[in-house]
Amino acid sequence: MREPLKREQVPDDAREARLVSIRKEAEKKGRLVEQGVRPVGAPFPKASPETGYYGIPLLKEPQWTWQVPIYFFVGGASGAAALIGALAKVIGKDERLARDARLVAAGGGIISSGLLIADLGRPERFLNMLRVFKIQSPMSVGAWVLAFFSSSSGAAAFAQLVEQKIDIGPIRVLGNVAEGFSAAMGLPLATYTGVLIGATAIPAWNHNIKSLPIHFGMSGLGSGVSVLELMGNDDSPALNMLGIGASAVESYEGFHLEFRRDPQVNRPLKHGLTGWTTRLGGLLSGPVPLALRLIASASGSRRLRRAAAWSSIAGSILTRVGWIYAGRESARDWRIPLQIEQPPSTPELASERDVPQMRAG
Repeated sequence: MREPLKREQVPDDAREARLVSIRKEAEKKGRLVEQGVRPVGAPFPKASPETGYYGIPLLKEPQWTWQVPIYFFVGGASGAAALIGALAKVIGKDERLARDARLVAAGGGIISSGLLIADLGRPERFLNMLRVFKIQSPMSVGAWVLAFFSSSSGAAAFAQLVEQKIDIGPIRVLGNVAEGFSAAMGLPLATYTGVLIGATAIPAWNHNIKSLPIHFGMSGLGSGVSVLELMGNDDSPALNMLGIGASAVESYEGFHLEFRRDPQVNRPLKHGLTGWTTRLGGLLSGPVPLALRLIASASGSRRLRRAAAWSSIAGSILTRVGWIYAGRESARDWRIPLQIEQPPSTPELASERDVPQMRAG
């Protein structure tokens, strides 16, 4: 005669009491610090900083194509150029610089739109992004900023070309109004990309969310100044001062990132191919053009200013490429999200640990 199946043991009073205490703690504090127990031989998956979760990354890699870092660069340079052009016309009374800045802004707006649409795959996807406006979404804000910037910078450049043939009041007013809108959109266009990647779960990006908008904005300013100098405006002291300021901030950001005590999170920014790309980009957009511009200010050498301009442009491109691909490397590393502070162990739970902390709800 077969023996009846043994029923599972009913939990004793001690286990019931512990369960009640866990529930009360969760209701009171909103989180649990008690460690769970994994029965011996149980098939439950067990994740740890050493093994991960079956070796599968916890985060999805960014799916952006090569167009995105170039889009970041072009948007930063053209946005900065629009702002420089408006200031040159209103404050500096430099018509040549303002004219060149309008052309750079308009060209950058067209190229940026093309690169973004190419990354999206189909033009209607960009139009779908404009169906709603979400202030809490950097991607939604960026799409609208790009749309306004491209339209206004294109209108300003068109008015400028018409004004050269037909100098009439309405055309001049249209160009000035459009230039104002372009300059207003130029600053967010040059900085929002830093917010965009920082507002993600990618550890290397999210950990640097406070400095990324400044970093990308100053890099865009340096490249915008450099493009205008290479167009023949390398005799402008104001442009050189802007370039010095942008390079100085970039140098500070590079040193700040290099000496931060967070080796695990920022490892993709300091090691491997992505690390060397980011470091080289920071060097070419920070200390190198800063030194060249300071020497050029003292000697009046235009050749050095042009060398600084080329260095800033190369550094700005490499910086964005390095950050994008460092994000991919960061997403592949399952150890970073699992680095949770372990609470003190207790003897009765010393074996078969599972999740160190969990939040209620």
